[in-house]
Amino acid sequence: MSEDARFEDGGEKPLRLMALDADDLQIVSALTQDAVFPANEIAWRVRAREFALLLNRFRWEDAEAAAKRGRAVERVQSVLVFGDVLKVQSQGVEKGDPDTVMSLLSISFEPGEDGTGRIVLTLAGDGAIALDVETIDAKLQDVTRPYVAPSRKTPDHPE
Repeated sequence: MSEDARFEDGGEKPLRLMALDADDLQIVSALTQDAVFPANEIAWRVRAREFALLLNRFRWEDAEAAAKRGRAVERVQSVLVFGDVLKVQSQGVEKGDPDTVMSLLSISFEPGEDGTGRIVLTLAGDGAIALDVETIDAKLQDVTRPYVAPSRKTPDHPE
């Protein structure tokens, strides 16, 4: 009998996840909530049908352990890649400006016909990026060692 993975199982190991359906995408959304990235770290490779972001992700999977041990919370750089992207649209996004830093609030999926659909990346400040996809094919991979979050705090979410 196999057992589902838990946050604690990740410990200090870098994340490397795939999302192939809407449930998987919810997990990726939770792990990338409050990730920040400059506008020049967005790439859409049309011919490869890939859309990618280089994120500075809050390490939600380690936040509770950090608090228990009295150590600072951490962030880590991660690459988030979506495959099978047919079209990209954005609202309130300053493309290519390295001084514009965006914050990812959530990732959702709006199903279409025959497995197609739209992945919506909701950003703070009423920004959004919509990806029309043939299928859900997302990959999240940590690419650096964790570092102390500059704020040294867990992101707040007013009720």
